Amino acid sequence: MDLLNSDFPFAKNALRGKHALIFGASKGIGAATAKMMALAGADITLCARNLTNLQVVADDIRAEATGRIAIKSIDLEDLAKIDVIIDEILSELGTVHILVNNSGGPPGGPLLSNSVEDFHAPFTRHLHAAHQITKRLTPGMEEAGYGRIIQIISTSVKEPIPNLGLSNTLRGAMASWAKSLSRELHPCITINNVLPGFTDTERLGSLANSINQKTGKSIDEIHDGWMGQVPIQRLVDPLETASAITFLALPASGAIRGVSLAVDGGRLRGI
Repeated sequence: MDLLNSDFPFAKNALRGKHALIFGASKGIGAATAKMMALAGADITLCARNLTNLQVVADDIRAEATGRIAIKSIDLEDLAKIDVIIDEILSELGTVHILVNNSGGPPGGPLLSNSVEDFHAPFTRHLHAAHQITKRLTPGMEEAGYGRIIQIISTSVKEPIPNLGLSNTLRGAMASWAKSLSRELHPCITINNVLPGFTDTERLGSLANSINQKTGKSIDEIHDGWMGQVPIQRLVDPLETASAITFLALPASGAIRGVSLAVDGGRLRGI
């Protein structure tokens, strides 16, 4: 699937003049989203903890991007430093028009295998960080007359996934937070969620290993169980997910607000 070349689904200048801030951009869906939005003409700030990996993604993007590219190392569990980093981002590339909240999920396993302490770090880097960042950026979006906020969460928002108890709980909280904000934000700002299914990323491999260690199921058994739920009978390409995220960032998506859009190959059974 070559979505970045002849099949690129958006006009090359669809996001020209817009600044997209993408978290978790060093790999997987975050990196694919950065590439897709850069090809659509946006200025991009890529954020993650691993600066070396971010530089690789940035170099790859610069080969075809028309907008400006910046990178920032950030640990979303360090809330005290978030405002400092946001100040740097705004100083370097200006107002953020598009915010993509994305971060790695917690390890798999049954919910009751977790202690209360296990909830702290995942909720900090997802819900707490997203709230703090959104509070900082929405005044600028309102002043600019344009804002798009997109959460990358999970299909577990709709149907909890077995052996992902902590992740299911966290993702549900993120979705409710976003839906609540969709009733409060200025009319020029939309907020939506994208719900990836079983996607071809490192995260899926780490989840399989985590489930294997906690349940004793083999990796092959875990993968077969996943694929048995997916009508397209394959993993989703991260660029397919990135296409949905980029669509929600476009000016033409302004009437889409407060939705949770699944990109899951048909795994969800509900209408």
